[in-house]
Amino acid sequence: PLNEDNGRFLLLAALIAAYLSAGATVFSALESPSEAAAQLRWNRTLHNFSRIFNISLPELRAFLRSYEAAMAAGIRVDALRPRWDFPGAFYFVGTVVSTIGFGMTTPATVAGKVFLIVYGLFGCAGTILFFNLFLERIISLLAFIMKACHERQLRRSGLLPPNFRRGPAMAGVGSLVGWKPSVYHVMLILGIFAITLSCCASAMYTAVEGWNYIDSLYYCFVTFSTIGFGDLVSSQNAAYQNQGLYRFGNFIFILMGVCCIYSLFNVISIVIKQVLNWVLKKFECRCCPKCHKSSARLGRRNAITPGARLRRHNISMDADGQYDSDTEGRRLSGEMISMRELTASNKVSLAILQKQLSETANGYPRNVCINTRQNGFSAGVGALAIMNNRLAETSDSR
Repeated sequence: PLNEDNGRFLLLAALIAAYLSAGATVFSALESPSEAAAQLRWNRTLHNFSRIFNISLPELRAFLRSYEAAMAAGIRVDALRPRWDFPGAFYFVGTVVSTIGFGMTTPATVAGKVFLIVYGLFGCAGTILFFNLFLERIISLLAFIMKACHERQLRRSGLLPPNFRRGPAMAGVGSLVGWKPSVYHVMLILGIFAITLSCCASAMYTAVEGWNYIDSLYYCFVTFSTIGFGDLVSSQNAAYQNQGLYRFGNFIFILMGVCCIYSLFNVISIVIKQVLNWVLKKFECRCCPKCHKSSARLGRRNAITPGARLRRHNISMDADGQYDSDTEGRRLSGEMISMRELTASNKVSLAILQKQLSETANGYPRNVCINTRQNGFSAGVGALAIMNNRLAETSDSR
C-alpha cells in the first residue's frame, strides 16, 4: 500500500529526477557554447599547425594520442613529484577510502587493481563508520553547548537559580525538562563552520598553489563533498616552500572538511525529509472527504488503525463472545499484528527517542531498553538514524 514511507520515497525520487533535469539544463546552457567554441579553436589550430610544418593530420593525431596516454599515466612536461613514492601513495589511499577519487593517480598493474578492490572494500566501510562516529560526537558536543547557552539565558531571565548545576535537580525544573536542541540551529552552526573552514583552506591554496580564490573555493567544495573531479588537485608540484608544513595542513583541512560537510549533508537531509512530510500532509489534507469514507468502508483487514480496531474488537467481544483472546481475534479478522503489542511497541519507541535526546542534552547516561537490545535496527541505521535520535524537529508533533 502507498503508506507514508512509500509516498515519501516516491516524492523524493520525483524531486531528484526534476532536480537532475533542471541541473542538466542549466549546465548545458552554460557550458555548451564554451565547449563548441573551444572545439572550433582547436580544429583551427590543428589544421594551421599541420599546414605550416607540413605534417599530415593522421600523424599529428597519433602523436597527440600518445601524449594523452602519457598525461593519463601522470607524465607532464613540467617536473612533478613522483606519484608512487610513500607521500604520493598515502595521498592516493586517502582519496580512495574517503571516496574522493581525484583520478590523477590510478594503479596500472593488474596486482595493483586487484589489491585496490579489496583495500577499498574495507577502507571505505571503515571511513564511513568514522564519519558516522564523528557525526554522533559533533552532534553531542553541539547539544551540550546549546544546552549551556540555554541555561545561561534562563539564568539571565531569572527562571533558574544562579547556583544551579546539572544533576538530579534538573528533573524539577520544568523549563529544562522539555528542552531539546533544534535541527535548524545545528544546521546553522555546521554551515558557519564549513564556510569558515573552506575560506581558510582557500586562502592557503591561493597563496601556495597560485590559484585564484574562486578556483580555491571550488576545489574545497568538490573535495570536501567527496565529488573529486580531479581538474584541480593540491600538493602536486615537485617542491613547495615549507613543503612538510603545507602537506600536513592540506591533510588536516581535507579531513576536517570532509567530516564537516558529511555532517552538514546529513542535517540537510533531515530538513528535506521534513519538507517531504509537510508536502505529504498537504496532499492528505486536500483529499476529498468522500475518499476517506470510501477507503474506511473498504476491506482494510490488515490495515493498522488502533482506535477503530480496538472499538470493533470490544463491541464484538461484548455482543457475540466469539473469541476470548487477542490472538484468536487476529486469526478471525485476518490481522497480522496485535494492536496491543503495536501500541505498547510504539509507546516504548517514542519514549526511547525522547529519553535519548533529553539525556544527550542534559548530560545523563543513556540506558538502553531491552527491546532495542533485541533488535539492533529498531532505532534505524546510518547517519540519518543518528540525527533522528539526537534532534527534536523530526517528530510528528513538531
